[in-house]
Amino acid sequence: MSWLSSVRKGIQSLTKRQSADNLWHKCKKCGSMVFTKEWEDNHYVCPRCDHHDRVGPAVRFDALFDRKKYEVLPSPEVREDPLKFRDTKRYTDRIKAARSATNERDALINAIGRIEGHQAVVGVQDFAFMGGSMGVAVGAAFVAGVEKAIAKSCPYVLFTAAGGARMQEGILSLMQMPRTTVALARLREAGLPYIVVLTDPTTGGVTASYAMLGDVQIAEPGALIGFAGQRVIEQTIREKLPEGFQRAEYLLEHGMIDMVVHRHALKDRIGRLIGYLSPDKAKKAA
Repeated sequence: MSWLSSVRKGIQSLTKRQSADNLWHKCKKCGSMVFTKEWEDNHYVCPRCDHHDRVGPAVRFDALFDRKKYEVLPSPEVREDPLKFRDTKRYTDRIKAARSATNERDALINAIGRIEGHQAVVGVQDFAFMGGSMGVAVGAAFVAGVEKAIAKSCPYVLFTAAGGARMQEGILSLMQMPRTTVALARLREAGLPYIVVLTDPTTGGVTASYAMLGDVQIAEPGALIGFAGQRVIEQTIREKLPEGFQRAEYLLEHGMIDMVVHRHALKDRIGRLIGYLSPDKAKKAA
């Protein structure tokens, strides 16, 4: 075999992971090209401009739980497509496509494990699943997460990422707002903390309900947080909004959230908060 044939065979045997399309990641904020491995090792944060990219439940759980050990809680069974909704596609087809793309049952996944030695139930909304939209399944998963936290006498930590309520479920999606609020009332009656980490983006009915009801409100740097979109607000009030409006740092300056925490420091900060807010329960769980 000639040297040219050997080179050609080697190129053809490159795995997909080694191809040019996967070797580099282009930052959505600064446009810098970063080695994918470097980007992933940096917890999906751009090493050039510090832009926090969106990540799913598996990445969150691995970064948060001690030694990456946790148990994913089963998603509650709910009635799918209760309104038989159809726009350009059938709602059932959209759900199937989202499940195929994310390998998740719906937009909110719960897991239980230990954070800095303290037991906790953690819920993560996945924006990749139909924009993290809040439907009946998300409401049921939220309630299940709260109930598990109560049963285990430990905090509930939620990472939010959503475009709002799920339009394909109409009024049923809006009913999840009071439903989750009632569940949180039960968590507080049990004397257990509820910690919210607002990630990019958290908007709509999610912001108007459980996303802003935490005992402690944390946000990742640069996260978009709000109810209505900036353009809608500007058209309504007929004024130009200030620079950085609805971003995490702006909300911190105006007292809407408690702290902005870098992704690298989230585990340590959440672990300390659990120890501060429920020291007795944390010790018993350990």
